[in-house]
Amino acid sequence: MQLPLSSVRVLDLTRLLPGPYCTMLLADFGAEVIKIEEPGLGDYARWYEPGWGKESALFASLNRNKKSVTLNLKSEQGTMIFKKMVERADVVVESFRPGTMERLGLGYETLKDINPGLIYCAVTGYGQDGPYADQAGHDINYLSYAGLMDLQGEKGGKPTLPAVQIADIGGGAMMAVTGILLALLARHQTGKGQQVDISMLDGVVSWMQTFLPHYLATGQELRRGELTLSGGLACYGVYETADQRYLAVGALEPKFWAAFCRGIGREDLIPRLQAPPEEQEEMKKIIASIVKQRSLTDWMNVFAGTDACVSPVLTVAEMVNDPQVVHRQMIVDKEHPAFGTVRLPGTPIKMSEAAGSIRSFAPSLGEHNREYLKELGYRDEEIIRLKEENII
Repeated sequence: MQLPLSSVRVLDLTRLLPGPYCTMLLADFGAEVIKIEEPGLGDYARWYEPGWGKESALFASLNRNKKSVTLNLKSEQGTMIFKKMVERADVVVESFRPGTMERLGLGYETLKDINPGLIYCAVTGYGQDGPYADQAGHDINYLSYAGLMDLQGEKGGKPTLPAVQIADIGGGAMMAVTGILLALLARHQTGKGQQVDISMLDGVVSWMQTFLPHYLATGQELRRGELTLSGGLACYGVYETADQRYLAVGALEPKFWAAFCRGIGREDLIPRLQAPPEEQEEMKKIIASIVKQRSLTDWMNVFAGTDACVSPVLTVAEMVNDPQVVHRQMIVDKEHPAFGTVRLPGTPIKMSEAAGSIRSFAPSLGEHNREYLKELGYRDEEIIRLKEENII
């Protein structure tokens, strides 16, 4: 069955995490994603350890189903080849600081003259304009500016870093996928392409839906460890067990809270679900002392078959073999021609008629140079010369 993006060609100038995750999802659903990489170096993620042999596991996961062409975009001939590729492309994705592509002679205004139907997506920390536009940054910086970092962690403690890159993936990559798909739909209606300006800071601010509207409406100060879903309620938290494991409790609704309280033998707590903050602190201590008396396995047996929104805090090693994760094919075994069976994260979007899949492994640097240069009309001897001159 034809995949939904099989007619879409993407030129991917991004590196590391946000851009490659975006184009990974597009590639999983059939887009022809061509990584444009610097000759001799390529995407920095290629060199991240650990991996299989000399191949980075991170790079392999983010760049499956893609192709690789090397181009020196600082050379006149390299930019000329890229412009020829743009003529046949649907989407360009880049993650340079604002102004970089313009200095290369490859900004949106230039490329849209070459291909008026082009979707040009720029993924940056702060967007294409504004006082921070030219600043460098990483996930931690975008979370900090968004105010989210200040709210992460326990009451009385310092802000804590998330284990996943919220701004990179949620604020950047996922917003970019959405923007690209919307632009493709708009092009289907109008025939015109457009620029998609993705700011990871914007994306994080937009994600703060469970507490930002409350602040905007009331002006009430938000404090770390006191928000409803980040430590403020006894019914929604993590408690240590007797074997130094952790039990996650998400009993927000009255029926779940009642089931949880019955499970721990404290039905007297049922009416106190929405108690004021000082009582919540008292209840947390009570629950902590009870949960600490039994092992994680014991508690999971207590709540087996009970709708109490109780779950074990799994390690990553446990998660990859968890029956739900396995059933949903979120860890996929693939036969690598050089390394045998390797494991990769699966595709998170499930579709009944056009399921995304891992069809090919990440490309070697410049693996598809000849294929695409031939498409543009270059002869073998010209391709050899371009290689010798470090153009590709």
